[in-house]
Amino acid sequence: MTGLINTNGTPLVASPAVNRTTARYLRDTKSGAIASRVAPLTNSRDDIRRAWSRSAGLAMDLIQNSGRIKGACDQVIADTVGVGLTLTPAPDLTGLSYSEEEKAEFIRLVKRRWKPFWHDKKECDMRGKLSGPQMIDIGLRWDIAFGEVTGVFDFFDDATRRRYGISTGTKLCLVPPQKLVQDTSSFEGLFQGVRHDDNGRPIQYRFDTSLDGISAKRDYAAFDADGRPITMHIYDPMDATDVRGISKLAPAFRKHIQAEMLGDATLQMALLQTVFAITLTSETPSADAYEALEVLKDQGGEGVEYGKEYLGYLAGSLDAAAESRISVGADPQVSHLGPGQKLGFETANIPGSDYLPFSDSLDREMARTIGVTFGGFTGNYEKATYASVRMENSSIWPVVTRRRERSAAPMCQMVYENWLDEEVGEGRIPFKGGYSAFRANRSRVCIAGWQGPPKPTADDLKSAKASTERMRNGTSSISIETGDLGVDNDALFEERLRDHKRHLDAGMQSPYAAKDAPAVAPQVTK
Repeated sequence: MTGLINTNGTPLVASPAVNRTTARYLRDTKSGAIASRVAPLTNSRDDIRRAWSRSAGLAMDLIQNSGRIKGACDQVIADTVGVGLTLTPAPDLTGLSYSEEEKAEFIRLVKRRWKPFWHDKKECDMRGKLSGPQMIDIGLRWDIAFGEVTGVFDFFDDATRRRYGISTGTKLCLVPPQKLVQDTSSFEGLFQGVRHDDNGRPIQYRFDTSLDGISAKRDYAAFDADGRPITMHIYDPMDATDVRGISKLAPAFRKHIQAEMLGDATLQMALLQTVFAITLTSETPSADAYEALEVLKDQGGEGVEYGKEYLGYLAGSLDAAAESRISVGADPQVSHLGPGQKLGFETANIPGSDYLPFSDSLDREMARTIGVTFGGFTGNYEKATYASVRMENSSIWPVVTRRRERSAAPMCQMVYENWLDEEVGEGRIPFKGGYSAFRANRSRVCIAGWQGPPKPTADDLKSAKASTERMRNGTSSISIETGDLGVDNDALFEERLRDHKRHLDAGMQSPYAAKDAPAVAPQVTK
């Protein structure tokens, strides 16, 4: 059988396939760029479980061995919390018989008692080694390296308090996230160390603990019987079903390692070019020239004489060169060169013109992943202008405030809620209706804000004028503007009031007096 044929007896040939352009997703190019990239669809939490340990190890290695990454982590902490977050209680006391004056007094008392507790390492830390702001700093570092913050709350009884000379029982013990085990069992509702109930809510956390040198796994409840948190687990999920977080540096591992390889290779090439940048140019003939002289000698006649004379000249030149010395090292020396020799110094050509643009692109990606500005990450402000710095700060500020609200503030809030519960329960902070009323309304009584450092500005004068204009046209308020400055509105008001009264009582002009007010307090005559 030879194949199909037409009616006229000619072979039947299939017409060639026609490539028609279609409008659809994933329409590839002729080079097959999309087809060459394999991207299976998986669950986010499964990806995190498989990559968690490896990414955590890589992140810690990069932070510990890269001054730039370590500096970026410190910049993240400074941008997010500064020297520490300031408590701004905002309790909802509606229906609890509190007047506005009583509410203000309750807030002042809470602030006055919170600060000594939060800044005393013996009071707030179970180990007695870290103050509250230090624990927040560690939590933010963990958030970058591990993608989550973990800890366990404890409560000291009266005997333990007397033993350590402290007055409060609420204590937080930070536990490194790598201690939260990776155990997974669908039958137990356990996934990556976290056990969930039928509704998917966390009820227990399994940590790898060590007691008297014996390692064992122990389960900690998420909440106690009264709903107070026992285990702290803070992370920023990527997907709705995520159970654990993952390192913030994970998306940039490849780029950073490539940048390190580029830097190492460039440095090595530059060193080699610097060491071997001295060249010696000589007119001494090569092996081919010697072979040509041998041919002349074989031809006889004048060729023999010419060869002998030239060889004699070369012999004299080599003897002169042998007496000279060229040394390149710690003590470079050039005593004398042979006839026809020339010493040259070359310039290293590494790095090339494309090095800095490519290196900057890698740094920009790393800065974006970590959540800092390019200038803050590299310290390079060479091409920065007022407009570019202002725009850079404006774009990164929402990232900073979001990180503060999602990572740093929840740590403070969990400690604050447990502490306030104890303060009211033991009578150190009076509450109308007693502890039973507080317990019934705990969630709304514990509402609070956490004030961070001020928003960075490229020009303080222009920013101040803009703030004044917003206040004048009614599009802002004192609390909003003081919030951007990292100042507590209530604390500022009370401080201004004290200073105002102090100036008036001393018969001095108050800087806070109204324009039409008298310069000093009126004197009362008897």
